[in-house]
Amino acid sequence: MTLKTKAPAGMLAALPLVLFMLVAFGLPAVAMLTGAFSTSSDAPGGAQWTTANLTDSVQGAYLTGLVSSVKLSALSALLAAVLGLPLAQAVVTSRHRALREGVLAASGVLANFGGVPLAFAFIATLGNAGVLTEHLGLTGAGWSLYTFWGLVVVYLYFLLPLMVLAITPALEGLRKQWREAAQNNGATGFQYWRYVALPVLAPSLLGGYVLLFGSAFAAYATAAALGSGSVPLITVQIADALSGNVLVGQGNIALALSLDMVVVAGLVMAVYVPLQRRSARWLD
Repeated sequence: MTLKTKAPAGMLAALPLVLFMLVAFGLPAVAMLTGAFSTSSDAPGGAQWTTANLTDSVQGAYLTGLVSSVKLSALSALLAAVLGLPLAQAVVTSRHRALREGVLAASGVLANFGGVPLAFAFIATLGNAGVLTEHLGLTGAGWSLYTFWGLVVVYLYFLLPLMVLAITPALEGLRKQWREAAQNNGATGFQYWRYVALPVLAPSLLGGYVLLFGSAFAAYATAAALGSGSVPLITVQIADALSGNVLVGQGNIALALSLDMVVVAGLVMAVYVPLQRRSARWLD
């Protein structure tokens, strides 16, 4: 009798969340799907079902933008993962609690620092007339912020702190007994990391990499504010198609591009979730 009364009460408590999910995610998803598979109502003949939008979204300039976004996200995530692991290890093993908490707090802030403010900060320091660009003569060395590698440097600014936050709990889960047992058996520090720590951390590292990839893949405001027309990105192309900057009446193709991004994000999550479960099983 008690279970029967608790079940409806639990369902009622979850009802606001269900309604929020339907409104915030369900309605936009339905609008995206119907728009991606139909023509615009302003088109000759009115709205009709079609797969032409999806076909156009994976060829020509749009395919170039999708591939460029994947390359930029994969490379910047890889660099952030490689650089973030030793930094997080230094934070975890630090004897100064204030320093450790300060770095983690700063990482939390910097991981969410993006968009126009971040673009302005890099333009002021590393742009064509930036302070460091002129002081160090970077232009003569071939540096340009508005290139593929310029965007990689900008993305590292928020991906590196995000990697520190993502991998720190896993590093804290490494038990001292494992290192002591390895040392007692004659293992060097390199051998401990090669045969003990890294295999245990592998699911967390891969999960962190996937998380960074998803964050970089969805980034829009920073690249748009930098005006990086020389680096085609799918997020910027979606905005251009919706606003009609290039061609008028491309709104449905923008929805098809959004559907492409959802597919890529779904593949990313399909990898991320099992990796997180495996990592939690090792480190609990």
